[in-house]
Amino acid sequence: MKKRIVLRKMMAGCVAIGLLFLTACSPETTQGGDAAKGEAKGIQQRVIKAGIGLNEDHPQGQGLLKFKEIVEEKSGGKMKVQTYFSATLGDDLKMTEALQAGTQEITIPSTSPLVGMIKEFGIFDFPFLFNTAEEADAILDGPIGKKLLEKLPKHGLIGLGYWENGFRHVTNNKRAIETADDFKGLKLRTMQNEVHIDAFKALGANPTPMPFSEVFTALESHTIDGQENPLATIKSNKFYEVQKHLSLTKHVYTPFVFLVSKKFWDTLSPEEQKILQDAAIEAGKYQRQLSREEDQKALDELKKTGVKINEVSDQERQKMAEIIRPVVEKYAKEFGEDLVNELYSELDKIRQ
Repeated sequence: MKKRIVLRKMMAGCVAIGLLFLTACSPETTQGGDAAKGEAKGIQQRVIKAGIGLNEDHPQGQGLLKFKEIVEEKSGGKMKVQTYFSATLGDDLKMTEALQAGTQEITIPSTSPLVGMIKEFGIFDFPFLFNTAEEADAILDGPIGKKLLEKLPKHGLIGLGYWENGFRHVTNNKRAIETADDFKGLKLRTMQNEVHIDAFKALGANPTPMPFSEVFTALESHTIDGQENPLATIKSNKFYEVQKHLSLTKHVYTPFVFLVSKKFWDTLSPEEQKILQDAAIEAGKYQRQLSREEDQKALDELKKTGVKINEVSDQERQKMAEIIRPVVEKYAKEFGEDLVNELYSELDKIRQ
């Protein structure tokens, strides 16, 4: 009898010790468990689809490759970035919609296609807004640029910063554009952007919106007379093969905005989000510098192609700006006069 009692006590003691051991090792009750949880939420194996409308050799394409390199290095190879160039996944608008739907993770469109959902982005479409790329950097990286990025999440998008598309210039097959009158009657491809369309109409041109991927064929078949884009884009897409004149109008500075699908972003751990944010900023600095270097290289190379290049004087650009002023005033009311006043006030400070 005594032996049975002793055995029962021993068994009860073993069960108690076992329960204590299990409790001590439970993930919910120990620091070791918390660490395991944190590790599970850290960097996971992921494949990130990133598509853009431009070619791989364009500064934007090279910037995207730099982003891929940084992300894969900082994630220890766990986060893989699959890159798609030349509108393989669709134009800027379609890719932006794919981000909203969660079927694509990253795209880097110009800000213009975003105006349809967030009208305030239209302030960057004002003709002759910036005089230099450095002015644009100060505005985009400052309070105004950040204020606009904060409007993206409610539309299913996350903005990680701005890259550079650059100053836009006009090519066409009819004549050199030296004065505002030279725009009259030209059928020019534009983006689907009301500010651009109305500005070209004010100058007497016939603006024709169409997807970027269709522009070369439309120029080649003479469906349109010309188009307007930064020099690097004109060179990398070989528009000089189907255009006679390149006029350095510098009429609009267009930024790119680095977008991530919110549906995807919300699945990431803070560590993963930081990797993407840091990579977008670091690659963006590289891309801007490359864009500015490529701009001069592109001009030098375009001169060798046989396309006729002409400068537009500051005086003539000012005349063009005066003609377009009513368009700017019209859209200032639509985009928000307080925001527009803040924009011009910031520019005045930067220029002092």
